[in-house]
Amino acid sequence: MGVLVLVMAVSPTSTDRSMHILKAEMPGPIVGKLVPRVRQTAKILYLIYVGLTVLEIGFLCAGGLSLYESCIYAFGSAGTGGFGIMSDSLASYSPYVQWVITIFLVLFAANFNIYFLLLMRKFKTAFKSEELWTYFGIIIVAITVVSISIYPLYNGLGETIRTAAFQVMSILSTTGFATADFNLWSPVAKAVLLVLMLIGGCAGSTAGGLKISRVVVLFKSIKRELYRMIHPHSVGAVKLDGKTVDDSTIKGIGTYFSLYIFIMIAAFLAISFEPLTFEAKASSVIACFNNIGPGFAEVGPMGSYASYSAFSKIVLSITMLLGRLEIYPLLFILMPSLWKRKSNA
Repeated sequence: MGVLVLVMAVSPTSTDRSMHILKAEMPGPIVGKLVPRVRQTAKILYLIYVGLTVLEIGFLCAGGLSLYESCIYAFGSAGTGGFGIMSDSLASYSPYVQWVITIFLVLFAANFNIYFLLLMRKFKTAFKSEELWTYFGIIIVAITVVSISIYPLYNGLGETIRTAAFQVMSILSTTGFATADFNLWSPVAKAVLLVLMLIGGCAGSTAGGLKISRVVVLFKSIKRELYRMIHPHSVGAVKLDGKTVDDSTIKGIGTYFSLYIFIMIAAFLAISFEPLTFEAKASSVIACFNNIGPGFAEVGPMGSYASYSAFSKIVLSITMLLGRLEIYPLLFILMPSLWKRKSNA
């Protein structure tokens, strides 16, 4: 949820810069206040976050897990951190526990604004969200394709769907839990997981990745430009949830996407000397930059990053920071013009 948002939630006063702090912490191209006061917005977001976490702890305890285990896996799901206490991640836990965590991964990777709208009984506004329906569409298509491609590897349809659903949501939410070694899956299933690694969850969620709202706006802006090539005199607008997305936001998303691709290419070239497979090096950059954890080949769910050199580990650590902070805050620190302006002040 972000340390700065927590400070805003508990702080007795809010400053003129509160909205800028909220924008710096909350992932996604567009950040708005749920209520007029930014401090109240931060409180609402944290209440939703804590409420969902407590709810997951209760369901996990009902599934036979100890309170300690339930807290560990609920916290790992809520913050999409993905760490647990078992060497096989969640493979040894019951189907019930795996389904509970899968469902909560769906909830935590969704935009928290939707929950606020539902609590306020603004159902029409909530279900009008294009990002939400795109999110569900990606989940359904990904689970279907992966289930079909891995069906011969598992005992029956139920186990296949459960395994596919868990792994799809673990990757899409950028959590990184595992119940199977997806290195053994078909190329089609692995290709789907790779795409999900790049996309990530919704804006305003705890997930990493490019964010679904950015993907939606990017595709709509590409569609608009293609239409303008055919009809040069047309004035098409890019709309999201029925509202026009201004050109500055579209430009910002395009710039962010360019930086997103450039940084991954730079990181890949920086670690390219490592004696690992191309699949491992490429997926490790994508997995670290999008804060997922496991990649493919040597860095798969049953592997680790231990074989990388110290230099490569530093490079991958920097990509983790860039991905978690959504690039700009860390890049601003490296800009000499910013330091010059601060010193003059």
